[in-house]
Amino acid sequence: MTSSSIRLGIIGGGVMAEAILSRLVAQKIYPAERILVSEPQQQRREHLQQLGIKVTSVNHEAAKASEILLLAVKPQVLDLAIANLAPHKENIIISILAGIPLSRLETAFPQKPVIRVMPNTPALVGAGISALAPGTHASRTHIEQARALLEAVGDVVEIPESQMDAVTGLSGSGPAFAAIAIEALADGGVAAGLPRAIALKLSIQTVLGTAKLIQESQMHPAELKDRVTSPGGTTIAGVAELESVGFRSALIEAVKAASDRSKELGE
Repeated sequence: MTSSSIRLGIIGGGVMAEAILSRLVAQKIYPAERILVSEPQQQRREHLQQLGIKVTSVNHEAAKASEILLLAVKPQVLDLAIANLAPHKENIIISILAGIPLSRLETAFPQKPVIRVMPNTPALVGAGISALAPGTHASRTHIEQARALLEAVGDVVEIPESQMDAVTGLSGSGPAFAAIAIEALADGGVAAGLPRAIALKLSIQTVLGTAKLIQESQMHPAELKDRVTSPGGTTIAGVAELESVGFRSALIEAVKAASDRSKELGE
C-alpha cells in the first residue's frame, strides 16, 4: 500500500465512522481500496475488512497515507489517539469529536487546515445533518472538500464555531429525544388499546411523515399544528395536555442541557 493509493484516512472505526465510509463507498465518492481506517479493536477491524475497507491498528499509518484525515474517536481519548502523529503535508483534518474546540485541534495540528464537524446518527441511513465550522487555515476549497464528504450522509450547514455546542445539543443529541417521543407515542397507542406492533408503526410513520411534510412544504410547525387542531376536537385536547405537563419546556431544557455538557467536554 503506497501513500498515493489512499485518499481518506480515518482514526476510529466506530458506528459514525462506518456510517460515513459506507455511504462514501456506496455512492462511489471513494473506492473502498482508497480508504484506510485505524482501529484498535480487532473485532471492528475484521468487520470493516468485510466491507472491503483497508484497516490498520497504527494511527500514524492512516495519517501519513491520506489526503483527508477524519478524526472519529471518543473525545476522552483524543490526546492518546493523536500522540506522535505526523500527518501527510497535504492533509485536511476533519474532526467529528463532540466538544473538542478548533483551538485544541489546531494546537495538535499546527498550520493544518482543520474543520470541526458535528454529524448525527441518521447519517446511518443517509438522512443525517452535519454542521461544520472551519478553522483558521481552512480555505474555501478545503471546506468544499469536507462538504462533499459529509453530503454522502445527509445535509450540511456551515456555522461559526461559537454555535457548535448548540448544534451538538439540538441535532447531535436530538435523535435520542425524537426516539423517546416516538416510543412515548407508541406507548400512548398501546394505552388506548392498540397492539404494540401497530402502535409503533403508526408512531414512526406519523413522525416521519410530519417531518417530511414540514420540510417539503416549508410550512411553519405551528401552522401545521393549527391545521390539524379543530375547535373542540381530539387534537386540541391532546395539545392542552402536552402544554399542562410542560412538553415544550422539557424539550427546550433537554437541548440546553446537552449543549452545556458539550461545553464541559471541551474544557
